[in-house]
Amino acid sequence: MSIDLTENEIQRYSRHILLPEVGGTGQMRLRQSSVFIVGAGGLGSPVACYLAAAGVGRIGLVDHDRVELSNLQRQFLHATDRVGMPKVTSARHMLEALNPEVTVEPHEAQLTDDNVDDLVSRYDLVCDGSDNFETRYLVNAACVRQRKTLISAAVLRFDGQISTFRPHRGGPCYACLFPRPEKDTPAPSCGDSGIFGAVTGVLGTLQATEALKEILELGESLDGRLLLWDALAARFTTISITRDPACPVCGGQASHDSSHG
Repeated sequence: MSIDLTENEIQRYSRHILLPEVGGTGQMRLRQSSVFIVGAGGLGSPVACYLAAAGVGRIGLVDHDRVELSNLQRQFLHATDRVGMPKVTSARHMLEALNPEVTVEPHEAQLTDDNVDDLVSRYDLVCDGSDNFETRYLVNAACVRQRKTLISAAVLRFDGQISTFRPHRGGPCYACLFPRPEKDTPAPSCGDSGIFGAVTGVLGTLQATEALKEILELGESLDGRLLLWDALAARFTTISITRDPACPVCGGQASHDSSHG
């Protein structure tokens, strides 16, 4: 990969370039990469900001909500003067101000069976910061079909969890870890149970870190591991997870038969 950074990029990303593990070649790889972020909220805010600041060349965000005052306790992609604005539009303002070198692609839509494959297929990897099981299962299945790496995180009250799913490389998928119940039950929501704002910052930052590691092929992946964080106890716990051969999403030939790529 040729190194062809502009003078502005060399200055902007100088602290990355100083790292032997990144350097100019790694920074070019970031520029040529793309990430799809599901949700422009509490998790999506730090994910999007750190990926844009790092120089990821193309960032897609999907969200169908509008900014509400209650979002601003944790969703720092947005601001008071943008209450009522579509979240993806507000996010684009923030990210382009942070780093005009990156391309931000807002998708003001609700993910459905009809659009999820098309959107996921446009990007190199996916960061899921959605707040409901229906969307998580939908995104996971699309990532399996499209052979895309999925970095999924969730938060509630003072706790968070994160894992990376790469079934196209032999690892488990989200449905291996959390099999879909026969009867759908709503996930506990921050609107019902509350959320300590900084917890979303920590988990979203971990998501961004894992995404950058995947792009740069650095360190150990969270593939096959679930990282749990208890903020009140200041304790991280790692649990090993394995692929379920009977998983209806990725088990057996599912990942191959349903793959589009």
